[in-house]
Amino acid sequence: MGKKEIYTEKAIFIIKCMLGAYILTAGLLLLLAFMLYRFGLSEKVVSICIILVYIIVTFLAGLLAGKREGKRKYLWGLVMGVLYFGILVAVSLVVNKGVEDVAGNMMTVFFLCAGSGMLGGMVS
Repeated sequence: MGKKEIYTEKAIFIIKCMLGAYILTAGLLLLLAFMLYRFGLSEKVVSICIILVYIIVTFLAGLLAGKREGKRKYLWGLVMGVLYFGILVAVSLVVNKGVEDVAGNMMTVFFLCAGSGMLGGMVS
């Protein structure tokens, strides 16, 4: 197998991982919305749950990437966390039509996504 096929295979795997991560994110956020509706959760609890969703999803994406690659697992987990964050910021910028709402917690969310993705890669 040539280098082009290997890179294509890795790119397809990364796209599948990101798609799976965002499907899981959507499911968990729908569950959170249901819990908010049903139990009337406070804003602070909802914010904590959203952060937990980011951590759980990037951890699982890093875990999956680390298991598949076998070498440099932490690096593949970091890549998954950073890609997840990048897509998250891009979508937030499009939806909010500006940086004002996103910029407040951007660095914290970046380190949470990157760190939990890397941790998932190391655990695998």
